[in-house]
Amino acid sequence: MDERSTTVFMILLFCVASVAPAAANTLDVCASCHVNATCDDKRDNSGKVCNCKYGFVGNGRTFCQDKDECQIGATKICGQHTKCHNTFGSYYCTCLSGYVASNNMAVFIPNDGTHCQDIDECSVEGICGEGGQCRNQDGSFDCSCQLGYRVRNGTEPFHPHKDEALCQGQIACSYNLFRLVSSVLLKLFLMTSPNSAVDCGQPTLQEDTVLLSATGTAFGSVATFECADGFVRRSGSSNSLCGADGLWRGLSVICEAKCGPIPFLAHSEVLWRNRSAVIHRCVNGYHSWRGSNVSVCSSSGVWQTATLKCIEIKPPINRLLVSNENCLQWSAEKYEEETETYKVIYSGSRDYERSFSDKRKQFLRSKTDWLEVCLNLLPATNYSIAITALSAGFTAAITINTSLTAPAVPDVHYREYDTPVPILTLHRSPSTLDPISFYQVFVLPIEGMMLFECSSPTNGEPSGKSSSSQGHVAAQMSSSHVGKEFHFTVGDGHFYGGFFNAPLEKGRNYYVILRAVSHWKKDSKSSCVLWAKVTGTSYIVKISSLSAAVSLGLVALAVLLGCTYTGFFKKK
Repeated sequence: MDERSTTVFMILLFCVASVAPAAANTLDVCASCHVNATCDDKRDNSGKVCNCKYGFVGNGRTFCQDKDECQIGATKICGQHTKCHNTFGSYYCTCLSGYVASNNMAVFIPNDGTHCQDIDECSVEGICGEGGQCRNQDGSFDCSCQLGYRVRNGTEPFHPHKDEALCQGQIACSYNLFRLVSSVLLKLFLMTSPNSAVDCGQPTLQEDTVLLSATGTAFGSVATFECADGFVRRSGSSNSLCGADGLWRGLSVICEAKCGPIPFLAHSEVLWRNRSAVIHRCVNGYHSWRGSNVSVCSSSGVWQTATLKCIEIKPPINRLLVSNENCLQWSAEKYEEETETYKVIYSGSRDYERSFSDKRKQFLRSKTDWLEVCLNLLPATNYSIAITALSAGFTAAITINTSLTAPAVPDVHYREYDTPVPILTLHRSPSTLDPISFYQVFVLPIEGMMLFECSSPTNGEPSGKSSSSQGHVAAQMSSSHVGKEFHFTVGDGHFYGGFFNAPLEKGRNYYVILRAVSHWKKDSKSSCVLWAKVTGTSYIVKISSLSAAVSLGLVALAVLLGCTYTGFFKKK
């Protein structure tokens, strides 16, 4: 072999060595995908690969964890002037105070171009109060006083919602002096009244309300309430009066959300809410399937209800059962009209046949909701069956003990014999899967009309050396001792399985029947076949007949020779 041939040979060996292990270690990739992953085709179509679903990160097989999109920063994921909120498998964005989403929604995802833009607070008339002048800023605003007014309780510029400053003119100052004098006179009156010792304490808040003002906590004081931000007054009084009994009374205002009660979604609960948005999630035992999980109060005062649908969590393989001891049936709980691939693996064993093993598997692809696959299970066998939905990565298992069936009729060739010790032949496949326990040979004398019941109880008691005139069991042989071809001599005087193979009586005719018996636990099944007929011509009769035939032959020969001799001499 030259150097070039040697090089080519070594390259071929290297290729075979590198490819063989790969073929031997083929992995069912889809069955190993994580529950939060999908099984996809590789870009080069060389196989399958597990990829974590949108909103999750990981290797696709051993783990897929929630991806915190907000960790890279709200500015990068949501845009300027935003706050990012992470959820399981997703996220959403809100605008900072002083900004509003360009689509006027309280929460959004910026993949449609939505961004936060400055709110022009100065477009609201009177936001700075009387005598105030508004100046809009990026994300906020401030106020200053017009000519003829001066700032009180602060300096310019001021923020009316954060500071106590406000603009007052000369008339306003006189009015404030009037209020101060009136307040002093009212207090003096209350102090001299019989109920001057009554103190109602701090006014009690009602749901969804805030305290606007209170003249005090003594008898006759009045507290005024208003609905909290995001709520509107529907009915009732917004004033509460401190009574002589020391209790606040009269407040009956009812405040409702601007859009009314929050929307209700079946099988869901509220995860988070504010005055204009609600985030829903499915309750335990249900999981989300399609749709948005956010309800938003629109500018028109109507809830834009979330489209989230919560469906009951069920295993991908449900109501698994075996029909007619052969066909596997189950309900496919799928949430999409897609094709699922199922792998069925089943293994069978027998208590009475330790060497027996039946291991098989098959695959099934289907879109239907109710499936059936027949497995051709063998009788009298203990089976363990496992079925896996590959894309869902879910496995269900079931066990079944198939019942005993009648064994196949033994393969023999019927013949008639005129010898008292005929040799009969049984053909049997060594790899048969029939659960045959043993064979029995019955010898029945032929007497008039006969009836043999094959399904009669198996006689397991060995017999003595005497044979019954009604017939007897001549032999019992375990199936493990019967090979591909088995020869049996009727009437040889030996014991087989404890049964005596008695010699046949001379001059009688017999039928020989072979019975195959399957025995498992407390059940027995059998099949029978007529194996042979033995005629009973006696040995003396046979010898006499043979002697007579020989004698007749000799006489005929002598006559023939005499005639021939006489004719010869006459010619001479």
